[in-house]
Amino acid sequence: MNNAVCRGLVFVLTAMLMCFLLGCGVGDGPQRFEVSGKVTFGGKPVPTGRIQFEPDTSKGNRGPAGYAEIKDGVYNTQQTGKGTVGGPHVVVILGFDGKPRPEAELDSGTPIFPDYRTTADLPEEPASKDFDVPATPGGTVDQ
Repeated sequence: MNNAVCRGLVFVLTAMLMCFLLGCGVGDGPQRFEVSGKVTFGGKPVPTGRIQFEPDTSKGNRGPAGYAEIKDGVYNTQQTGKGTVGGPHVVVILGFDGKPRPEAELDSGTPIFPDYRTTADLPEEPASKDFDVPATPGGTVDQ
């Protein structure tokens, strides 16, 4: 199994484990809030990927993680994921070129940057938040 597939599989399994441990059932748990926005890499839209919002426990925030799929540089937790609980979060962004390879399963293409981690303080209401992943040596977004 190649590195990109392994990373994607680990990410999905981690998200599923978090949902199981923290609870993803309908109607239980804290209130969630929609987050939407744009994700760019070096100023260009990320073709496809995933963004995850993990409550920052080091700052006292607790609750289930939120997430959304990224398509053409846009994400929306209401359309393709789960909302956030608000407050301080660690944000993890995975970006791919969107060019599936025939030999790979569950493939979004080739990673265009290493998994990117940043932080964000999200409000306890629907919000818009844009992220720009800094360009790194050897990484490009082909458009």
